[in-house]
Amino acid sequence: MEFDFDAIEEEDSPFPEVRASVSNIDDPDMPALTLRMWFIGLSLCMVSSGLNVFFNFRSPAPSVVPLALLLISYPFGKLLAFTLPITTYRIPLPHFPPSLLPSKPIFSFLRPFTYSRRIEFSLNPGPWNIKEHVLVFIMANVAVGNPYALNAIVVSEVFYELKLGYWFSLVLVLATQLTGFGLAGLCRRFLVWPASMVWPQNLVACTLLNTLHAEDEDDGIGAVGMLGKSGKGMTRYRFFLIVMIGSFFFFFLPGFLFEALSVFSFVCWAVPENVPVNQLFGVHSGLGMSVLTFDWTQISWIGSPLMVPWWAEVHIFLGFVLFYWILTPALYYSNSWSLAYFPISANEPYDRFGQVYNITRVLKPDDTFDFEAYQAYSPLYLPATYAMTYLLAFALSTCVIVHTLLYHGKSLLNGIKKMRVESDDIHAKLMRNYPEVPDWWYASAFCVFFSLAVVAVEVWHTNVPVWALLLAVLLPVIYILPSGFIYAMTGQGITLNILAQIIPGTLLPGNPLANMVFKAYSVQTLTEATSFVQDLKLGHYVKVPPRATFLVQLVATTLAAFVQVGVKAWIFGNVHDICKPNQKSQLTCPHNQVFFTASAVWGLIGPTRQFGTGSIYHPHLYAIIIGAFLPLPFWFWQRRYPNSWIKYVSTPVILNGVSAIPPATGINYSSWFAVGFLFQYLVRKKNFAWWSKFNYVASAALDSGTVISLIFIFFTLQFPKRGTITVNWWGNTVHENTADFVRLPLLPIPPGGIPR
Repeated sequence: MEFDFDAIEEEDSPFPEVRASVSNIDDPDMPALTLRMWFIGLSLCMVSSGLNVFFNFRSPAPSVVPLALLLISYPFGKLLAFTLPITTYRIPLPHFPPSLLPSKPIFSFLRPFTYSRRIEFSLNPGPWNIKEHVLVFIMANVAVGNPYALNAIVVSEVFYELKLGYWFSLVLVLATQLTGFGLAGLCRRFLVWPASMVWPQNLVACTLLNTLHAEDEDDGIGAVGMLGKSGKGMTRYRFFLIVMIGSFFFFFLPGFLFEALSVFSFVCWAVPENVPVNQLFGVHSGLGMSVLTFDWTQISWIGSPLMVPWWAEVHIFLGFVLFYWILTPALYYSNSWSLAYFPISANEPYDRFGQVYNITRVLKPDDTFDFEAYQAYSPLYLPATYAMTYLLAFALSTCVIVHTLLYHGKSLLNGIKKMRVESDDIHAKLMRNYPEVPDWWYASAFCVFFSLAVVAVEVWHTNVPVWALLLAVLLPVIYILPSGFIYAMTGQGITLNILAQIIPGTLLPGNPLANMVFKAYSVQTLTEATSFVQDLKLGHYVKVPPRATFLVQLVATTLAAFVQVGVKAWIFGNVHDICKPNQKSQLTCPHNQVFFTASAVWGLIGPTRQFGTGSIYHPHLYAIIIGAFLPLPFWFWQRRYPNSWIKYVSTPVILNGVSAIPPATGINYSSWFAVGFLFQYLVRKKNFAWWSKFNYVASAALDSGTVISLIFIFFTLQFPKRGTITVNWWGNTVHENTADFVRLPLLPIPPGGIPR
């Protein structure tokens, strides 16, 4: 009987994207929780998390992203594997001498304590491997980002002058960062184990990890297709290095030397004063109908177009065209809601005089709301794209829940009954070699860190009622599965930002601290839960023991919280004029200023004045009802005609895909779709072999080279001399002399302001 070697690889994922990037074999004996992994991972993550807190207060500033740490940790791991001793150390554990054990049978249960035991470990258990590497990357994913709750803390202390102290900050950050950890683990059977939950971001990470750790077979596939009669191709690693180095040097053009290549509004350059043309074709504040940009950071602003599946890109761009290329101009040029008096796209609210809304004019000296000043000053007006964002957010809030119940209701019911949601693929089968994390571990973490949130608001007397915390955590509990389903299949997540401001603003009016705590806890719990689930799936793909992933996520996030709060406390204790506009080191706290404005708008002015009966934007509320009914016709149609193309339509993806606007602009979607069409449709269709081998490698290389180049440019050319090192020529100024760049509105403000 001959052994069928082809049968070894016969079983694989049913999805070609996963087959192209994830290995379908595993070595259960490969070490993962090694001492060198902990040393490299914790060292890099603690330093990076502290740096990102510092960068968060500076403008402009880079950030240390997990992808950079994935690349940096690789040579460190190789170095330690080369230099550390391979000796295995054995430490004996104390035990009772057998002679002291009474011979009577009643004492037989003590016999195991007489056995000789020892702890064995090695500083160098072998070559630096992919499981150690992915655990470092998982640490980075969950630990290096700036905690969202720090915004609420800084705004409370700087703008509202509430001194809450280090321990309040630490307890609140731990609660907001780790409540989602427990929630994520309870969702594994829905979002991690099923093969259909692809998580596109993980495919890029897996491809990069496999490129670094696995040797390619010479399959004859080269960088531009099949090369030569000999069939000699190019390895993924070589391709990665070429593209990464190329993108590193190329980014110097749009990033410093020729900035017009980034803001490539060539149509606007021809007619710089034509406002409608600049609004439609502009890149800086327009709708991006010019499509072209040569800046990878612009193209990948909403995620790499080489990562998101083609069907999802079609949904997202369809939503963008419908809502931002058709509906938004229709509303804007008809001057609905007085939109034409303001820029078509902007990140800030405006007053009736056409200026950015000055929130300080409606605050009393004690930072409470001054209704008389508000009446004398102005209602709050939203730019067109901002108004559209709120409209879509209201529709999405109900649409995504109804869609989830209709399309995933059976899976949810089976998951609750602890039945299989789907049949196991090869990756789920291989993961059976490792003991699973019990659900009660995650449930306990959820309860413990929610209790910390209660301690934070009660012990420090923040005037935030416990029922508000319960409501704040209920939102991510409701939305984790709908958000997870969309994120896992499209790479686009749902944010609770708007709901988490409107709900406390309605229930707790005039209490900005309650609004900020509610928002921070609710938004961050869902964000962190989604991030933790994504990393659980990454561990699932690389075949990391689930308990190792659990431990790494918990330890890294907990330790990072101490570092991040400590760095924040040190900065505010030692830096003069922190958060002031003219701070000499440019530590002006731009993110915290935005957070303060939002807290005042929703916590003081309140959503009732913005969306209540008789308000300018009251019609937005009808979108909540419309959203609940949007999935129904598509669901009934596909039930009646199961083979119709309608079964592929996902209304939440259409609504949610454009939620990055603002601060994203039109070019971030039009250029993204153009590149996605090239790689995810044309290349994939014409040369699937090349696409399978190089597509995700190209995505990782473009991201890596651009990130490294951006950080290099910042520290060598922009940070020194307070940004005075510049190249002053036409290519760096032409885009600034347009109506697009200065955000000109269509109509001038009437004398005396917009009529009320």
